[in-house]
Amino acid sequence: MLNLDENTITSEALRRMQNTSNPRLKRIMTSLVQHLHDFARQEFILLSDVLGLSMLVIAQNHRKPAACTEATVFGPFHVDGAPEYLLGADIANGAQGQPCFVDATLRGVQGEPVPGATVDVWQSDEAGFYDVQYDSNDAHRARGILHSDAQGRVYFKTILPVAYSIPTDGPVGRMLEATGRHPWRPAHIHFMIVAPGYEKLVTHVFRNDDSYLDSDTVFGVRSSLLGTYRRHEAGSIAPDGNASAVPYYTLQYDFVLNPRPATLALATGSASHAA
Repeated sequence: MLNLDENTITSEALRRMQNTSNPRLKRIMTSLVQHLHDFARQEFILLSDVLGLSMLVIAQNHRKPAACTEATVFGPFHVDGAPEYLLGADIANGAQGQPCFVDATLRGVQGEPVPGATVDVWQSDEAGFYDVQYDSNDAHRARGILHSDAQGRVYFKTILPVAYSIPTDGPVGRMLEATGRHPWRPAHIHFMIVAPGYEKLVTHVFRNDDSYLDSDTVFGVRSSLLGTYRRHEAGSIAPDGNASAVPYYTLQYDFVLNPRPATLALATGSASHAA
């Protein structure tokens, strides 16, 4: 039975339950396999998100000290090979939306700056769509990779995130409608941060004024992930040094990374030795 595929694996998994001597256990296990495989064929990743399963697994597997920035769902719209940008660049690359300047710092739990981190950023446009959702997608937009400087700082220009609906044209959408739930996610920007000596962080920074914060359809909001996106009127000097012809927003946010255990032990040992 090598080379099982999506058409044969369910029947084989059920066959392997046939020697279960306890009738009740056999019924439970065969029912579990059948239903689990049926769900897996129906937008399973999206389903696991809206049932809270994704965040449950993240909560179990990514516990962090109270001072650290929390993890949240990865989402389906990350892509490998996003373009790399210099600090201060415009990663929107033509994506439609109101200008937004992000200035973030990366620090460890003891306040030390984290230089040389790889920061992968992606978000939707003002219509609520990611670049990969467009049939005519011919370039990466509102996504990019940057690297923190010697002070652990990352800054760039993008667009203001907006709330958006998850896809509702499949069984997950019908399930949400049948259970009286909405499909909306509060406005956010995705970040994936990888730095030597620290745990990888996959997270969002949400707009703290969004009306869906308490009812995010994928249960992804955490208090440590709320950011203040401040509005500035047209004519004021933007962070890039130019007078902006249109209103724009700024976000300042501090990410606190969790050291890997060996790194934390080394730092603690060095401090003790110095004392």
